[in-house]
This record gives sequence, structure tokens and C-alpha cells, in this order.
Amino acid sequence: MVERIGVIGAGLMGHGIAQVFAGAGARVRVFDPSPEALRSLRPRVESNLNVLGLPTDAVENIEPVSSVAAAAGGAELVVEAAPEDVGCKRAVFAELAEVAEVDAILATNTSVISIGEVAAGQAAVDRIVGTHWWNPPYLVPLVEVIEHPEVDPAVVERTLAILGAVGKTAIHVRRDIPGFVGNRLQHAMWREALALVDAGVCEPQEIDTVVRSGFGARLGAVGPIENADLVGLDLTEAIHAYLLPHLDSSTEPAAGLRERVGRGELGARSGRGYLDWEAGDADAVRDRMVVQLRGVEAARR
Repeated sequence: MVERIGVIGAGLMGHGIAQVFAGAGARVRVFDPSPEALRSLRPRVESNLNVLGLPTDAVENIEPVSSVAAAAGGAELVVEAAPEDVGCKRAVFAELAEVAEVDAILATNTSVISIGEVAAGQAAVDRIVGTHWWNPPYLVPLVEVIEHPEVDPAVVERTLAILGAVGKTAIHVRRDIPGFVGNRLQHAMWREALALVDAGVCEPQEIDTVVRSGFGARLGAVGPIENADLVGLDLTEAIHAYLLPHLDSSTEPAAGLRERVGRGELGARSGRGYLDWEAGDADAVRDRMVVQLRGVEAARR
């Protein structure tokens, strides 16, 4: 277990990542260029802990600081949780190479950006590793740890061990491919879902019903590879031989998606997307997700 952690970014992901390490007993220093993000950092973590019914003592382990250097100083692991912008992330790591400890692990939290693209040409290229945390970080168990060709393999192993020690389910992504593992699986499903809507097969809300009340209900217990083995690979092969030619294979966003974006129908925040959203609807969905994930976390404990 590490004792000191640095987090760069106090937003949606950063404050939750800080909470995970603080809850495991580490001292966590967090920097964000936004004074408001730093002011609200500890109150947000305390609110999360209250919702989970957990003691709020962990908040005392989190210290907002005024610079990248202050966050990184003395840290054994520094997690960058800046916006999903390659230039921004590269600038953070250029500074971290100068101010972080010489043996500190430098992790970039990203959901799709190539780790090699962030690390290329950096002075600390061999210590930069990808860590894809899922939102909310303190509830979703998984963290994908992504290597790139120039990272020291020992850094990857240390990162996996650190994450395991704080209670995360960490998997090793051995190739630096766009979307890594989780988002490739997730967006493959989304592509087919949006194609079904475009083809008039069913209504958008019925897609969600099929996932939540059908195969999605068992996904927490049985993964797709396990399921293939359980039903039999001969049956899986036969199904794929018949079905795969009929699945969507487009390499562009769905037409209906582009049309909605073009009309300004951006989803919950605009009041309409594929679904209609009234005041309070988005909060109700988030609350439902928290209840579900709390059950997952409780089962793991």
C-alpha cells in the first residue's frame, strides 16, 4: 500500500479517485487550476461518503494544494485526471517529469486516448502508464491499466499492485489500442443499439429495457466469455455464423445520432436526445445507478 498519492484534477473523476486512495488510508494531495474545484473538493467527497453510509474520516486524508509540484512532491503515484485533451495531458506530464519523485509512477486517466500519444517524447516516458477509471471511481470496481511500448514493465506491475491494494479490480491491457477493452465493448453495443433505432426495429426506450431486463441483468455475474463457454462454443459458433453478417458494421456515427446532435438534441442536459428529459429525470437515473453500484460494492466487501 502506498502512503502518498498526488492527483492532478479535482473534477468529476479526480475527486473520486482521491476518495478511493484516501479511504484506503493514503495521504492524497490534489491540484486543480480551478479555485472552485479545489474549494468544493472535500465537501463533494464527504457527500459521497454520506450517501454510501461510510465514515467521513477519509476526508481528512485529502489536501487541496496550489500547484502540480505540491501535489506531486513526495508522491509514489501521481494520477493525472485532466480533461480529455491530448495537449493538456502532455503539458501536465512534461511538468510532472520535472517536479515528481524520480521513481514515482505517473498515470494518465483517460477513457479512449492513446497512452503512447500522451507519453511520446516525454522525459519520463518509461514511467507513464494508462489507468482508465470508470465513473464514479469510488463505486465502479474496474480500473484498466494500459501499457504502451516504451513503459517499464515494472511500472505496470507496480500500478496493478497498488490498485489491488486499495480494493480496485485492475486488469492489464497489454496493447495500447483506442478505447482499450471496456469502451470497445460498450460502444460496440451502442453502435448496434443506435442502428436498431435507425432501422425502426424498436423504440429507443425499448433498447434500454431489453438490456436492463435481459442479458444486462446477468452481466454482473456472468461475463461474455464465461457465457460462451457455458452455452457451448459449438452453439456460439453457429449463432455467429448466422447472425454476425446481419449486425451493423458501420465505421461512422449513426445517422440518427448525427441528426439529433445537429438539431441540438444532446440528451439530458438539453431536455431531449433519443428520449425526452424533464426536470429531475437525470437525477433519478443517477440515483438508480448509485443504488445498483452500491449493491455491487457491498457484495464485494
